[in-house]
Amino acid sequence: MNHQFSKYAHKYGNHNIIQKIISKALVRDITNQPKRILELGCGSGQIFKHINWDFEFYKAVDSSQSMCDLHPKASNLEVLCFDFDSKDFLKNIKDEQYDLIISSSALQWSKDIDTLLFYLSRISKNINVVLFGSNTFKSIYKITKHQSPILSQAQIKKAFLKYFKCDFETINYNLEFNCKKEMFRYIKNSGVSSKATLSFQEAKKLYQHYELNYLEFEVIFVKS
Repeated sequence: MNHQFSKYAHKYGNHNIIQKIISKALVRDITNQPKRILELGCGSGQIFKHINWDFEFYKAVDSSQSMCDLHPKASNLEVLCFDFDSKDFLKNIKDEQYDLIISSSALQWSKDIDTLLFYLSRISKNINVVLFGSNTFKSIYKITKHQSPILSQAQIKKAFLKYFKCDFETINYNLEFNCKKEMFRYIKNSGVSSKATLSFQEAKKLYQHYELNYLEFEVIFVKS
């Protein structure tokens, strides 16, 4: 999936409508203007562009160098290319402290969210993140009989409550399209691609049998 984000980095700005909506909502919900901020899965700067207060230090991390290159720059901003599941990243942050950890539409891809949240809980008490849940593209998975590769709502809640005192809010979005071709182009370029794991025959079957004119997104807001 990291390859998917890198490959379509320059197209991403035109195909991330849902990501833009939830990034803006995430920042709008931050009311205490934290001074030291860590962002995971920063992409090309969706969240950072909405930060409208003065901060002391901002560390933004993404596994795609292409995305990091597109991210805005600032003197008190550090943009690093790290897989947030990697030992190198966990070592990089282990002696740091942050007023807030933020992330939008990234942590659902964690390969070991329990370990990640354990380390994050040691560097901040405050976390404000948004994740896609496994009901994203649920009708697609129903047709293909594939299981969603991302975490379910229950898994997300269990993982976060182990290390943070959190509130959760789940919002379901439907993104409509004028035609099926446009819809499948969105899936390919958005970075939320499930079609990448399908064989040619499976993809063909999906195209033929998908009757909705919209894509489904399950969006889970987590705030401590």
